[in-house]
Amino acid sequence: MPSVLILGIDPHAVQGMDGDVIRAALDQELARFGEHDIDASMALVALDESAESTMVSALSECDWDVVVIGGGIRKPEPLLPLFEQVVNLVRRYAPSAAIAFNTSGGDSVEAAKRWL
Repeated sequence: MPSVLILGIDPHAVQGMDGDVIRAALDQELARFGEHDIDASMALVALDESAESTMVSALSECDWDVVVIGGGIRKPEPLLPLFEQVVNLVRRYAPSAAIAFNTSGGDSVEAAKRWL
């Protein structure tokens, strides 16, 4: 069974967001992977000094086939340094994994399937 890791921002760490509602939607998307016979895990990072260790731990968990980097990390221009860090951590700790990008939390399966 192929394996996919989704890296994203913890919605509880973003001011002005309803973290519980967004987390429920992310969990629903994670469950969709099972419908496609894909083993998937999600690592959500806070925007603080714990982000790197959280990502390294998740990336080192297994030999991922695909790592999906979420739009919350990739899109906001002020987070460009974090996005660069994520890409370089994926290259270092999951070098054989393809890198995919979703357009929202609701199409991570499709993003991963492009590379499986």
